[in-house]
Amino acid sequence: MPGVSTSKIFRSLLSLDITQKMRTSTSGGHHHLMEGRQTPIQAHVLNCENPMKERKSMIAVSFIAAFLFLLVVRLVNEVNFPLLLNCFGQPGTKWIPFSYTYRRPLRTHYGYINVRTQEPLQLDCDLCAIVSNSGQMAGQKVGNEIDQSSCIWRMNNAPTKGYEEDVGRMTMIRVVSHTSVPLLLKNPDYFFKEANATIYVIWGPFRNMRKDGNGIVYNMLKKTVDIYPNAQIYVTTEKRMSYCDGIFKKETGKDRVQSGSYLSTGWFTFILAMDACYGIHVYGMINDTYCKTEGYRKVPYHYYEQGRDECDEYFLHEHAPYGGHRFITEKKVFAKWAKKHRIIFTHPNWTVS
Repeated sequence: MPGVSTSKIFRSLLSLDITQKMRTSTSGGHHHLMEGRQTPIQAHVLNCENPMKERKSMIAVSFIAAFLFLLVVRLVNEVNFPLLLNCFGQPGTKWIPFSYTYRRPLRTHYGYINVRTQEPLQLDCDLCAIVSNSGQMAGQKVGNEIDQSSCIWRMNNAPTKGYEEDVGRMTMIRVVSHTSVPLLLKNPDYFFKEANATIYVIWGPFRNMRKDGNGIVYNMLKKTVDIYPNAQIYVTTEKRMSYCDGIFKKETGKDRVQSGSYLSTGWFTFILAMDACYGIHVYGMINDTYCKTEGYRKVPYHYYEQGRDECDEYFLHEHAPYGGHRFITEKKVFAKWAKKHRIIFTHPNWTVS
């Protein structure tokens, strides 16, 4: 019969069969139903329906198991949860940790002082994106993902204009070396007028940052805030600089000054970010073994300018007898910190064991 399903036919036949057997039972016939025996029609119907019930049960159990698995992973290791979301095609930076669904009061960082107000830095972030200046960022097309982070960190004079697709548009915090301040001042309207919501954290040695009129870089910054009163410029205190040196010695066993090296802007960025951020997602930073890996991707040192190969620059600085950054040594330390803090590295990915 058109329009009538097979299951309805089976149920009708089953109903008729049961009615007939009940009549037979009442009249003293064979007690099939009373004895719990199945008729051929009943058995056929049950055989058809049981696999469907089992299939539905298996699907339901699978969904529940998958949900519980994701829940456990998220609770056990929240910082790696964005990587798991990426496996399902979901940008990791849309994720908000369970344990951080409300805004905490701004934390005060006394090692960083506002040039205009002389007040300490107040900063507190959820998931931070630290965007490397490396040529690794070229062609990555993660700009939209980066811009969804609660705090976006950049370093020195790395631009966003013209590179939005790869590195994003927004900048909340920019950590700058004293040697890069003149580069910012070459385009002051861009950095301090258009981007006046950005917090600038300038690090440098006491001789350049002193406030008695003899600090060359500090004097530049004073003039800048006079011209751009809305600029949020902070300088690292002498005590904080010594603290960062102490961390280097603690982690490497080497005295920075005696080893003839300078800390990188990345070093100062990590130290502040670990204090200010709930979790950190680092984009475009290579690890300490990358340049020794066969077939590694050769890129410029900076994504925004052509120049020396990144790995050549790393080796040059690492082995310089004086005045170099220990980039490779620092990356070893960053990997160590990633085991203790909520830090992940992508583009390229790091394996932190």
